[in-house]
Amino acid sequence: MHSPEIRRIARPRPVQVIAVTGGKGGVGKTSVSVHLAAAMSAAGRRVVLFDGDLGLANVDVFLGLSPKHTMAHVLAGERSLDEVVVEARQGFKVIPGASGIATLASLGAVEHLALVQGFSALATQLDALIVDTAAGISHGVLQFSQAAREVLVVVCDEPASMTDAYALVKVLSRSHGVRRFRVLANMVRHPGAGEVLYRNLERVTARFLDVVLEFAGEIPEDPCMKRAIREQRTVLDSFPSSPASRAFKKLAGAVDKWPVPDAPRGNVEFFVERLVTRREATLRVVR
Repeated sequence: MHSPEIRRIARPRPVQVIAVTGGKGGVGKTSVSVHLAAAMSAAGRRVVLFDGDLGLANVDVFLGLSPKHTMAHVLAGERSLDEVVVEARQGFKVIPGASGIATLASLGAVEHLALVQGFSALATQLDALIVDTAAGISHGVLQFSQAAREVLVVVCDEPASMTDAYALVKVLSRSHGVRRFRVLANMVRHPGAGEVLYRNLERVTARFLDVVLEFAGEIPEDPCMKRAIREQRTVLDSFPSSPASRAFKKLAGAVDKWPVPDAPRGNVEFFVERLVTRREATLRVVR
């Protein structure tokens, strides 16, 4: 039995914030984001998935959701984040983006910072926030990535995927102070091929960049994935014993063991009240 003194100094586990990115389209970022959220939720974690691809959002389409309100209403001051959150049938919550609205895709630094800081008012209790970023290295991608505790770089066995992933790591490390990345190989054709991709990328970054890359695992190419996506379901729902389902469950277990640093990285107060190790800690924007 813990004493009152011990209970008073006990601290809640900080929220895991994971930016899922990749440097280019077509590597399966949204699929990874959705399936990681579903797998973590199935394991008992309280997860919120934020569609951070402002202007070309598609998480709601992926999941067959029809949200009444989106981030467009939040940015217009018409709704709070709590009011736009919807729940997926898999048990995790979704903050929908706003597909096709050009003004969201071209937000400037001030608007992006206001958007990020708006999360401090989010009342939803959560263990993990997964941010599905846009493709490329736009300002939004860089800001979300630098503000997250973890940057999960999704790659696949295509030359463009590898070169664009390297470009993303280079910009984030040299211009935004991000020094550690986790690499997930997606749609791999043979067991072990994902680690080969990781080694190839790590070899180049070790030569030219001051960063640390860690291998997060691999997701196999699985025809069950395509069938599930066509049904607007996750492969975990439709084919729970498939190779891809097993891989995402394994990834979720690994993510749960990732160490959480004592303080958020980055120079924005990202999800201020939810991401601090100590509730009473004060965060300041580093200028």
